[in-house]
Amino acid sequence: MKRISTGTTGRFTLVVKPEHLANRFKDSILPPVLATPVMIMAMENAALNAVRDYLEPGESVVGTMVNVQHLAATVVGQTVTAMAEVTAVDGRRIAFSVRASDEIEEIGKGTHERMVVELAKLRKRLDEKVARSAATRATPR
Repeated sequence: MKRISTGTTGRFTLVVKPEHLANRFKDSILPPVLATPVMIMAMENAALNAVRDYLEPGESVVGTMVNVQHLAATVVGQTVTAMAEVTAVDGRRIAFSVRASDEIEEIGKGTHERMVVELAKLRKRLDEKVARSAATRATPR
């Protein structure tokens, strides 16, 4: 990973579609508004975009912490713009301030952390976990 300075920013935009609504994949009695997990996804993508150019080949970043408030509802057709700003870098851990707005108002804000990972090592750990899981399922109880 190349050196990342605090203050580095990233952005992600999303036009809200029916599949992004809380009443589509959470609770059907909710009004047709943007689901909180989708807002968080936009914030996480903004954080990724902030640091993408600093990653070495074979590296990526994975989310390790999200602490956000969903402040206002957003409806189908509105554009959500998420912004992330690097607030701290401690080794492979990167902290961000995140926020999201639609055309009218701020809809969310909070903090987020991501960890730089080497994809080959991550794949190896996942393969080992799959093997352990299969062995556990195969063992009679």
